[in-house]
Amino acid sequence: MKMQNKYWNVAKTSCSDGIGLNVTTLPLGMTSTVTCDCSFVNGTVCHVTRIKLKGLNLTGIFPDEFGNLTYLREIDFTRNYISGSLPTTLTQIPLTILSALGNRISSIPKEIGNISMLKELILEDNLLEDTLEPNIGNLSRLRKLRVSANNFVGTIPESFGNLKNLETFCIDGSTLSGKILDFIGNWTKITRLDIQGTSMEGPIPSSISLLKNLMELRIYDLKGPSSNFPNLKGMDMMKTLILRNCLLIGSIPDYIGYWTSLKTLDLSINRLTGQVPDTMEAALDYMFLTNNCLTGAVPSWVTSSKHYLLVSYENILSSLISCQQSEVNLVSSYSSKGNNSLWCMEKDLPCSGKAQYHSLFINCGGTKMTFEGNQYVEDTSPNGPSIFSSSSFGSSEKWAYSSTGLYMGKSDASYTANNPFFMNVNGSEFYQTARLSPGSIRYYGLCMMKGSYKVRLHFAEIQYSDDETFSNLGRRIFDVSIQGNQVLKDFNIVEEAGGVGKGIYRDFDNIYVNGGTLEIHLYWSGKGTTAIPDRGVYGPLISAIAVTPNFDVGSAGLSAGAITGIAVASVVLLILILLFLWLTGFFGNK
Repeated sequence: MKMQNKYWNVAKTSCSDGIGLNVTTLPLGMTSTVTCDCSFVNGTVCHVTRIKLKGLNLTGIFPDEFGNLTYLREIDFTRNYISGSLPTTLTQIPLTILSALGNRISSIPKEIGNISMLKELILEDNLLEDTLEPNIGNLSRLRKLRVSANNFVGTIPESFGNLKNLETFCIDGSTLSGKILDFIGNWTKITRLDIQGTSMEGPIPSSISLLKNLMELRIYDLKGPSSNFPNLKGMDMMKTLILRNCLLIGSIPDYIGYWTSLKTLDLSINRLTGQVPDTMEAALDYMFLTNNCLTGAVPSWVTSSKHYLLVSYENILSSLISCQQSEVNLVSSYSSKGNNSLWCMEKDLPCSGKAQYHSLFINCGGTKMTFEGNQYVEDTSPNGPSIFSSSSFGSSEKWAYSSTGLYMGKSDASYTANNPFFMNVNGSEFYQTARLSPGSIRYYGLCMMKGSYKVRLHFAEIQYSDDETFSNLGRRIFDVSIQGNQVLKDFNIVEEAGGVGKGIYRDFDNIYVNGGTLEIHLYWSGKGTTAIPDRGVYGPLISAIAVTPNFDVGSAGLSAGAITGIAVASVVLLILILLFLWLTGFFGNK
């Protein structure tokens, strides 16, 4: 068979007696099921109606022969290794569901628009290229269109405005460009809309106000001009609202606080002003408001709520009494008036005492270890959705990290990882573990001496495989900034290292620390796969951090006044010595 399915043993009577097609004893995560309808010609004729071959690592191509199964309504090849194009023969059958998530399919034929009965087209995490096929817009019955994490370019075809029965539209993780067009207002039945990790431009069109059935809305990283908060009034069924880095200005609308179904709110990296509405206590479990210009006190319900509430603020004056209270992350939630009582809420996390550290070594996600004479500190906390964690050394804070973000489709995914591969490389201890996040990780070097440093970041991809299975099809893409300056854009560890399970590092010289704090920020901008080898495998990953000085440590850290004092004292001491020698006659009559 073209798909090389080693689990099948097909015979002429397989449909009628159930032998050979449905395989019930399979490893976890695999499905091999073929459903037949044997009601034809008084029960003497059977037709295949559904084929589900999931997680079997089937290779080869998509068979043309499926077009001969004239009663076939569903094909599900989720997580295999199938390549090539979708066959045009699929137009010959009454197909309603076509799912091939996590394969190597590279093209969609224009004939796709002729599968008139199609209701679900799921092709995310594949290798589709070029522009989106405009004829998809002819599929008037289509309810689900999920083509995330492919390599599409160009714009969303205007023909997609005809998809008036759409309930799910996911197009994230590609290089699509252009504006979000007004025709999305035609999708009045839609419940989930994902547009993230693209090159698309704002503003979010006003027609979005027509989508009253929305339950999940995710839009990230829009280009273009600033705009006011979109009109979402009346979307009372909303459960997840993420408008991150969408250049939004103005205040957070009060009506959001009355959405009793809302569980997750992420308005990070915008330019929102004003206060957090007091009404927002109702049902929220997760709230992220980092990098805005909000003011006022953090509402008391943030810490007193009975809900599992995780909050991450910046630029907000708070009345909390602890930097690490429960699951509330307030790092850098500073007041412009400078009257915060918590050190973690001061801008740039300044050192309260003398800057005394000149190096930093962290084994990210792992236990304490020594390498080349340097001791790498432990970083094993399992927390991540919204956490600020710092480690004390004596009476001073030396380093900290802040993590925010929730995994899509798998909220309980881990924030650390262990390496299943054997790597015979220098320093391989680093690569046995890693720190992960679906959103943002910030590492802080605290109380660092003023001067120039070299920052070395270690990486190894340890969540994908290196064989010809769907597990090696994952693409992890993220960005890195140091001291607010982007140093890595669309970084892909596998491409840079030449494969999975291979340790690499990147050096950044002349990183200057002036205010006592070094910030290393890794963040996900919505690109890459999100469901390979499983849901919730994506976002930044780092194995270790090494920070070393580019200056002489012995003379570092002295203030200008101290240096002047030392110089004056040295001159005075020299004069006294010379005077003593003269008085004792050492210089004779001179």
